Amino acid sequence: MEYAQIRVEKRGAVALITLNRPDRLNAWTPRMAEELGHAISAANDDRDIGAIVMTGEGRGFCAGADVDQVFKARVDGKDPGNDTRGGSGGMPAGVDWIALARSSKPLIAAVNGVAVGIGVTMILPFDVIVAAEEAKFGLVFVKMGIVPELASSHFLVSRMGWGNASEMMLTGRLYPAEEARAKGLCEYVVPQAELLSKALEIAELIAENPSRQLRMTKALLTENACTTDLARAQKLETDALQICWTTPEHREAVDAFLNKRKPDFRKVAS
Repeated sequence: MEYAQIRVEKRGAVALITLNRPDRLNAWTPRMAEELGHAISAANDDRDIGAIVMTGEGRGFCAGADVDQVFKARVDGKDPGNDTRGGSGGMPAGVDWIALARSSKPLIAAVNGVAVGIGVTMILPFDVIVAAEEAKFGLVFVKMGIVPELASSHFLVSRMGWGNASEMMLTGRLYPAEEARAKGLCEYVVPQAELLSKALEIAELIAENPSRQLRMTKALLTENACTTDLARAQKLETDALQICWTTPEHREAVDAFLNKRKPDFRKVAS
């Protein structure tokens, strides 16, 4: 696929994806969603990639859906791109964003500026969110006469708790980065000049670990984070553990420990 609204580059074992509509503060479009889906899937298929970082070009991270190309198109009775009415949360029908994000190699968001609407909801299922001090977060759906999407009414509560999530969604106000961090929306707030290096540092640390087990761990977190069925949670973990015992990654870790060397999981990955 030829990318028109994002850029992709490799930084060692990390794929760096940059939203690239800076003149529109990287406002989201269905085309951008398709390009992101393709880029993430390509990184997942690349054995040399262990983690993925996503950031924005210019002053903004993502200013929500493009009002002219998305919202006005729908008001005018047009579909803004590739059957968004048949998709989930306004995504093109061929993009299952939540399934992709939660089954992917680890995803780190580096929020460099304003992130509102889908600029927030598309990164809520990511594994780590790092924000620049200048960043602002807003779930402004009620102010646009719509409701949130992409299972954000689940993920926001998981990140922030019931009260904070309710306030954020019901007021539609903008949250400065430090307040967002204090309330659990993001994990780190750093100076703008350090944002990308911090996100890449986290991604590189994660990427040292075996991709198979990273994705299995993500699947367990997805299934078990909010469950009340502890017997099922343990069963899922046990089933995954028994698979891990047979893998070359586990054998490599044991051999590396016994021989006092650093494991090379890329070498043994199937």
